Amino acid sequence: MPRQVITTPDAPRSPFYSQGVRAGTLVLVSGTTGVDPATGSFAGDTVQAQTRQALRNCEAVLRAGGASLDDVVEVGVLLTDPDDFAGMNEEYARWFPVDPPARYAARLGAALPGLLVSIRMTASTA
Repeated sequence: MPRQVITTPDAPRSPFYSQGVRAGTLVLVSGTTGVDPATGSFAGDTVQAQTRQALRNCEAVLRAGGASLDDVVEVGVLLTDPDDFAGMNEEYARWFPVDPPARYAARLGAALPGLLVSIRMTASTA
């Protein structure tokens, strides 16, 4: 099945990976951080603020790929500090209040100044 690269100005970009890829009915969103695409800076210095922005960024890529948060079947969360798990969950629960998708959370291996969270998603539009 051919793949379609997804791009949107409403989420951060990188020359090293696609923001997302659509393959058939699947929309895969690359790991995205809490960077505000309008400013190029982190949306805040709390895990809640960065989680909120990362989810906004994921939602923008989903939308550009013809999907929505309702189509998400799996989410991966990487945290710089595992002690931020409760704070991330606090914001995450606002986005998926009922019947949330499957999810994993792990420690982010890369240490980047100011980065607290990275989130990736897989959606199915079938």
